[in-house]
Amino acid sequence: MSDRRNFLKITGLTAGSMLIGVSVPASEKVVYINSKAAGLGSTMKLKFRPYELQLKHVFTIANNSRTTTPVMLTEIEYDGITGYGEASMPPYLGESHKSVADFLSKVDLTIFKDPFQTEDIISYIDSIAIGNYAAKASLDIALHDLTGKLLQQPWFKLWGLNSSKTPNTSFTIGMDTPEIVKQKVHEAEIFKILKVKLGRDNDKEMISTIRSVTNVPICVDVNQGWKDREMALDMIHWLALQGVVFIEQPMSKHAVEDMAWLTEKSPLPVMADEAVQTVHDVLAVNKVYSGINIKLMKCGGMRNAYKMACMAKTMGMKVMIGCMTETSCAISAAAQLSPLADWADLDGNLLINNDIYDGVKIVDGKVTLSDLPGIGISLR
Repeated sequence: MSDRRNFLKITGLTAGSMLIGVSVPASEKVVYINSKAAGLGSTMKLKFRPYELQLKHVFTIANNSRTTTPVMLTEIEYDGITGYGEASMPPYLGESHKSVADFLSKVDLTIFKDPFQTEDIISYIDSIAIGNYAAKASLDIALHDLTGKLLQQPWFKLWGLNSSKTPNTSFTIGMDTPEIVKQKVHEAEIFKILKVKLGRDNDKEMISTIRSVTNVPICVDVNQGWKDREMALDMIHWLALQGVVFIEQPMSKHAVEDMAWLTEKSPLPVMADEAVQTVHDVLAVNKVYSGINIKLMKCGGMRNAYKMACMAKTMGMKVMIGCMTETSCAISAAAQLSPLADWADLDGNLLINNDIYDGVKIVDGKVTLSDLPGIGISLR
């Protein structure tokens, strides 16, 4: 095993063990744990630090607005190779820099001698505390990046997926004034589908404004904003005439009967977002929604996301791979799953102006994977 590891290092798999050249505010200090593991080749070392994403525009959805998103950047080092991960924490997830740091501080990866024992490692991480899915995702992503680098393969290949089958990604247009909405649409000219946030009292104005400047297909995300199912159905019929291709989470995740009724009568596919978080939720939303939106930060990472996609496809449901506002680290991790998806919404890194990674590319609107090992990223 040691000869193999030396060979891997010689063949150029080193990814660097520090976040080099990044300007970080004093409050975003690096936190080291497992520092007793000073030697290489026998234990995994975890470190993490907080970071704040700066959004290019105010991001407004049905129930809140924000200009920043807190994230936690993680690294797992083993035998001189580093895997990178990320926890993104938009307000509705209920996680924070403090909660993620508290969780990660309880993790001791030195008890594992082999990073390929992923089932045991992730089961151990899950057992530390319930919830904390973004924190868990940061470890899961870093572990996948690490093991992919050790194997010299990207994860889409390890899953047996075809990179030519990646979908176009949507680009998100948040709620705003007509002038700003038009500006955002012009900035998104390379994209073949737009995702529009609805759920307030100006829904038709939003769609009409976009239609005044482009005819590209639209999907809409209501973020549980509609309260009446009859009104929701009328709105969906109107949206279908405007070139909308599917509706995401139109009503409350708790309105199960109303959602099943709406999905049955809707002329467009109805996707679950807030209504489905983990693997355990997939079966419950079958027949209530047409499909599911899978996000690494909601389900705990790549391992669970892959399971959810396979479950949904087995039940004949549509699959969407989504994201939060994230760096190219988490976006590239999610993109490894994109050949399984009917739709992708992987634009979170494009909504920020302080990304510290290079990763998956959008070429002519399409998610385009590279052959870089792991999750396919490098430090800028």
